[in-house]
Amino acid sequence: MNEIQMLIGGERTASPSGKTFERRNPLDGSVATRAPAATPQDALTAVEAAQKAFPAWSAMGPGERRALLLKAAAALEARAPQFIAAMAAETGAAAPWAGFNVHLAAGMLQEAASITTQVGGEVIPSDVPGSLAMGLRVPAGVVLGIAPWNAPVILGVRAVATPLACGNTVVLKGSELCPATHGLIIEALQEAGLPAGVVNFVTNAPADAAAVVDAMVAHPAVRRVNFTGSTRVGKIIAATCAKYLKPAVLELGGKAPLLVLDDADLDAAVNGAIFGAFANSGQICMSTERIVVDAKIADAFVAKLAARAVGLPLGDPRKGPVVLGSVVDMGTVERCNALIDDALAKGAKLVCGGKSENTLMPATVLDHVTREMKIYHEESFGPVKPVVRVNGVEEAVICANDNPYGLSSAVFGRDVARALQVARRIESGICHVNGPTVHDEAQMPFGGVKDSGYGRFGGKAGIEAFTELRWITVQTAPRQYPF
Repeated sequence: MNEIQMLIGGERTASPSGKTFERRNPLDGSVATRAPAATPQDALTAVEAAQKAFPAWSAMGPGERRALLLKAAAALEARAPQFIAAMAAETGAAAPWAGFNVHLAAGMLQEAASITTQVGGEVIPSDVPGSLAMGLRVPAGVVLGIAPWNAPVILGVRAVATPLACGNTVVLKGSELCPATHGLIIEALQEAGLPAGVVNFVTNAPADAAAVVDAMVAHPAVRRVNFTGSTRVGKIIAATCAKYLKPAVLELGGKAPLLVLDDADLDAAVNGAIFGAFANSGQICMSTERIVVDAKIADAFVAKLAARAVGLPLGDPRKGPVVLGSVVDMGTVERCNALIDDALAKGAKLVCGGKSENTLMPATVLDHVTREMKIYHEESFGPVKPVVRVNGVEEAVICANDNPYGLSSAVFGRDVARALQVARRIESGICHVNGPTVHDEAQMPFGGVKDSGYGRFGGKAGIEAFTELRWITVQTAPRQYPF
């Protein structure tokens, strides 16, 4: 069992209340982690520590910030074995997924280091003679990052890396489902030598989440909030931020379509679908949630897809290498089982997999899914995937957009020009032609539209999200006034 602490003002600490909470392994119920149950006052103390550290950190030269972030990347990567063990214990994640998390998160810190010298501005022509007018990007202040459990290292690092590079100080609110995993991120940042208070870490019991978040958002020093999680909770965060006029970046749920056009390379499309649908047992915001296939090639595609899906290794990730580990809880099992029952009752065909009695869920494919079935509309967030057959490009685009979400998507077709035209018509923040729906790079503008949220992480878009744009002028010649 991991016994962890929070980090506030550079000091490891429990909650002064003495309260803790436990995170249990989803497979056997053993205690994986015991963590402090922060009170709203503890959370405010973390914000105040970040506020105190802000002036010096924001004034630090970009080269010095860059060096610290590069050290943090190395320290994070060195902890790969600990991350793999923590993710298996807390969320049931398989080792390949945990390792990928660490690799991409280290790259995010390296990318953040590279943008410290890109937080700039521009000179803007002025109509006033002798006026030097500038638009300057400056640090916003304290940034509150709220990260989820499903890609905990990637999304935990994403919540803090660009804000830190831009000169902000941060408070990371760890997920109640993986506090030790998020705590390892903080260990790496602390080992790198970030000054006290620049990064702070709070953990809370599930019942206290709303009060803890509300207290921090309300604090005047918090100038930005970023949240990754469900659309249901994202709407609550958005309402809270609106109440206090705090800008937010929200990356929420998804129902990502993968379109297989009639001229697609079937092997390439199957490879993309298998990875996009079943990486981390389908528990990724970008997971392929609808496989939209042209009826002309559907039989061949589904046969190849099923042949690959049934061969994916399934098991307890603590006992050996697997692709499909445990899903996060029995709630996921119950939701997916209900979606399977509903689809089969309404005419879908079970191609492979099926219902589960525990959190080791097999890769499951349902064919001939229609609009009348719940799985057509609802996010499974598990390894249960629907195949929807369509006739031609127009029906494929209509199906892709027939959903309130709009995060990621993909189109497979040999005629790349046609596939690109299809991609441009899909209502999503991200679309990959001849690539999987699950793909991220630190320098890219990552985010969604519609019920998948707003704002963008990554690259120049991330700089814009976590800085203020100030207009500053210098009068370099005598100015004439009307009176």
